[in-house]
Amino acid sequence: MVNDSQVRDILVERCRNGDRLAFRQLYDQYAKAMYNISLRMLGSQMDAEDVLQESFIQVFTHISGFRGESSVGAWIKRIVINQCLNQWKKKKISWIAMDESSEFPEEEVMDEGEFTLAVDRIKETIQQLPDQYRIVFNLYLLEQHTHREIADLLGISESAAKTQYHRARKKIMQLLQIKEMDLTSPS
Repeated sequence: MVNDSQVRDILVERCRNGDRLAFRQLYDQYAKAMYNISLRMLGSQMDAEDVLQESFIQVFTHISGFRGESSVGAWIKRIVINQCLNQWKKKKISWIAMDESSEFPEEEVMDEGEFTLAVDRIKETIQQLPDQYRIVFNLYLLEQHTHREIADLLGISESAAKTQYHRARKKIMQLLQIKEMDLTSPS
């Protein structure tokens, strides 16, 4: 019996041999998840669609270089994240200057029970973050990169990555509290 990883290996091999149907199957298997990553990071449907297209062009162009050191999904995800970062560089997003001496705890303990919000509302709030906050927040919390990895990806210090993440969390909490007040105030 053939398992899922063997099926993906066969699919990758077919792609390496120029099989157009295999390219389509690979795209169909990963496009939705990769689009969602792009949309979360970029906050714009149009930009996310552009990144998805550019990413799969890179995947198909460089499939012969895929060494199988990670899963093909992880490899595609890395390409998508890099394309998102390139998109930001094109738009020349400026990073807020950080006080390098700022100290932040590695993880703050939050009472999760206080915030029972709908997923759509949280997503909407994340999209309201300034770009530099949103990218670090998504890379750390949703894509599970370390602060060191984020710093390397973005060309900033680890302290700046931590600062951006903590400021993003603070901004999200502020936005959610503002929304709470808006919902509870009489019309």
